[in-house]
Amino acid sequence: MARAGAERTRADRGLSRVLPGAGEAAAAVVLLFLAAAALLPQVVAPMDPLAISPLEGLRPPSPAHWFGTDESGRDIFSRVVHGARPSLLLGLSATLIGLVGGILLGTAAGMLGRAVDFGVNRLLEVLFAFPGLLLALFFIVIFGPGIVTATIAVGVSTAPGYARIIRGQLTTVRRSAYVEAATVLGRSRLQVLLRHILPNTLAPLFVLGTLGVGQAIVWAASLSYLGLGAVPPAAEWGAMLAAGRTYISTAWWLTFFPGLFIVLTATATTVLGRRLQQRVREQG
Repeated sequence: MARAGAERTRADRGLSRVLPGAGEAAAAVVLLFLAAAALLPQVVAPMDPLAISPLEGLRPPSPAHWFGTDESGRDIFSRVVHGARPSLLLGLSATLIGLVGGILLGTAAGMLGRAVDFGVNRLLEVLFAFPGLLLALFFIVIFGPGIVTATIAVGVSTAPGYARIIRGQLTTVRRSAYVEAATVLGRSRLQVLLRHILPNTLAPLFVLGTLGVGQAIVWAASLSYLGLGAVPPAAEWGAMLAAGRTYISTAWWLTFFPGLFIVLTATATTVLGRRLQQRVREQG
């Protein structure tokens, strides 16, 4: 019994060593495919994603059309591949907006005194009272739907989380010995901020930003699904989901493949982000 338990323990340890590597390799393959699809969509999928062929409408997956066709005869594989660029750009742009907003708010709260810190914290508490997607919807209601508005809305809704993280990180770094030494040596507040505080504060934040790309893509696709971002017949994953929901009971492939790529993209970026986070912790 003891020997069997020891063998099982060794097997579990070996499995735990293999699976993370396999997961990272799978994530890398997915990200490489997405990069190729975003940069060279005509090479990966030569068919025109907007070309209609009514006689080929609602064909199931086959050697001629790997992912099937939609109601207008458009090739789903080509549309999914060509949809990688707008979907990834939307997610990356929204994450960048969230990071910039979080850096500005967090730095202001951590460096400009108690009054500003109090005001920023109260603002963050108000923003945290709303779920992120609801905050994005509220933003779109004010400024109107569209891809640009959806991107900004998702970025604004993620900024409070980044702001709180950078404020806490910045407060910790400010109390470190090397920052106190720089202050004693007569460095100005701006020099201390740019040379010592921000470089040691932003690295973990950008790792978390990698984790946030997948979430931003999911939220952006959700807004497009609701008709508040990209709209059909645009080759964008959320818009494809919205167009395919009418035929979900008779043509499952219309929603399955765009949804699959949303899940794969979110999962792959999360695996990459967690790996980067682990390496930062190991180096720290």
